[in-house]
Amino acid sequence: MTSTTRPFQILGVQQIAIGGANLDALRSLWIDTLGVTKTGEYEAASENVVEDILTLGHGPHAVEIDLMQPLDPEARPRVDQPALNHLGLWVDDLAAAVDWLTEQGMRFTPGGIRPGAAGHDVCFIHPKANDDFPLAGAGVLIELVQAPESVRAALGAP
Repeated sequence: MTSTTRPFQILGVQQIAIGGANLDALRSLWIDTLGVTKTGEYEAASENVVEDILTLGHGPHAVEIDLMQPLDPEARPRVDQPALNHLGLWVDDLAAAVDWLTEQGMRFTPGGIRPGAAGHDVCFIHPKANDDFPLAGAGVLIELVQAPESVRAALGAP
């Protein structure tokens, strides 16, 4: 690591993304059986995904659960494999986090910072390190999500 002064703070869990080959089966479990509220939908051919957006909790403490099915089961990315697709974390300063983590040797997925399904800017830490980037998500795809001001204030960002 080249610097020990971290210019950002992870504030909390923003989302948990769960993939499956059949969105109806995911809905049956999460919405019909467990009673989690559906609050939105999202589809993106470039991400090979159709998803239902569910919400647990309220306000800035709410956690999003994304139920994802691939539009094309043969195409990449495979949003249904692994089934626990990724974990989203609120960050107080996404740009500073990406810059600093890149300096430390963090590997990110292609695409850089971009708008996410919920309308917040996002960036993904790759699950696997390589020779050029020795740091990664230790086998987990991690989404860094820019926290809006209301979340930052509620979760104690400076």
